[in-house]
Amino acid sequence: MISPAPENVTATPNATMTGFAAPSRGSAELSSWQVVMPAGSTGPEHSVSREQVWTLTAGTLEVTCDGRTEKVTAGRTLVLPPDVPRRIHSADTFEAYVVMRADGVVTVPGEEGTRVLPWAR
Repeated sequence: MISPAPENVTATPNATMTGFAAPSRGSAELSSWQVVMPAGSTGPEHSVSREQVWTLTAGTLEVTCDGRTEKVTAGRTLVLPPDVPRRIHSADTFEAYVVMRADGVVTVPGEEGTRVLPWAR
C-alpha cells in the first residue's frame, strides 16, 4: 500500500508532480504520478526514453509531439512514444495521472546527458 506523502511532491516552475508508485516506494517496474499544471504554463521541449501514458482527470492540455499538436481533454488518455520530442502546454489548469516504466530518463535539446524524473524513482 502506497500513500501520498509531502516528500514525494516535486514542484517546478511549470507543474507539480506527486509521486505514487516507484522503486523507492515499493514498485519494481512501474512509476505513477499525478501532474497538476496551471493554466497558461508550458513545459520545456524534451524527450523521455520510455513510453508514457497520461490520463487527464480535469482540464485540457495541448501536446506537441513529433511536430504534431493535439488537444487532450478530461476523460481522455494520451500515449506518448519514447524518444520523441514533446512539449506540454496547459490550455487551462489540468490534472493527469501518468504511468511509465521506472527506468525512464529525460533528454533536453541543447543539454548534455540525461535527467532522471525524481518523482518516478
